[in-house]
Amino acid sequence: MKKILMIATGGTIASAEDGCGLAPSLTGEELARFVPQVEGLCALDVVQPMNIDSTNMRPADWMLVRDEIARAYDAYDGFVVLHGTDTMAYTAAALSYLIQGSGKPIVLTGSQQPMGSPFTDAKLNVYQSLLYALDDRSCDVSVAFGGSVIAGTRARKQRTMSFNAFTSVNFPEIALIRNDRVIRAASPVRCADEGSLRLFDRLNERVFVLKLTPGMSPSVFELLERDYDAVIVETFGIGGIPAYHDFHQALFDWVDAGKTLVMTTQVPEEGCDLGVYEVGRAFADHPGILKGGDMTTEALMAKTMWALGQTTDADEIRSLFYRVVNHDRTVEG
Repeated sequence: MKKILMIATGGTIASAEDGCGLAPSLTGEELARFVPQVEGLCALDVVQPMNIDSTNMRPADWMLVRDEIARAYDAYDGFVVLHGTDTMAYTAAALSYLIQGSGKPIVLTGSQQPMGSPFTDAKLNVYQSLLYALDDRSCDVSVAFGGSVIAGTRARKQRTMSFNAFTSVNFPEIALIRNDRVIRAASPVRCADEGSLRLFDRLNERVFVLKLTPGMSPSVFELLERDYDAVIVETFGIGGIPAYHDFHQALFDWVDAGKTLVMTTQVPEEGCDLGVYEVGRAFADHPGILKGGDMTTEALMAKTMWALGQTTDADEIRSLFYRVVNHDRTVEG
């Protein structure tokens, strides 16, 4: 019988009403007892590094989850992380970079309704996450939610209330789970070879995401300079950057100061291409500007933190940034 470690972190799935709104209160062991169907499915152990609303999840907490998996990696066949939905995509992306090439599945799940609710989706999500973690073809970091399995770097919370809360952005779903069966695509994702596991334990949290809005002043970069080493700019459309207010000069000054600049789009689907319009082409070939391509903002934030955590050399940061990890980007050309 396979051994699975469940890592409970809080979130809606563990919440109950306390008179001031929903707040995490149930432990991981209590959550597991709500799903008696797991009896006989696997040997299940539970750890609880925290019990928080995922709104309060920070990079330091990502590291705590990473440490739990790293310590137990050799003793278990897979891992299920119970997590709040609001920042689950960030944590899934961060774990994808902190734990690379895992031949064992690391599955994140949660729910839109608390486990104790009569109309909860929590029980099925926990059960299906365990099914996926126990499948011999499962590996790496993923999100299992509402019957869909999504690569950890491609998940995004798309709906605030519906049970199909997450979507896979610019990449096919890895699998569907139907009637106790894991159904994969005709060309399923290949797992890493045994021995390819790479663990990382450093992040640089000084990364800011800036969403452009009409009329924004570029002086915002002066305000960010003290506290941040990298800015991810969500451009308009496929890659539009305003030509007014010396916006171009502010961006080039940021790069020339030795800081990291990543360009992406605020449009949810299909990615960014700076070379299409005149308003973006000036940035397309600048060697100091990193292009997000079809990556999600959640993955871009986690990857930039990871890359800057490994090195301060601009060329090495660039090399790490463009390395494909857990299907996080489509290779250009």
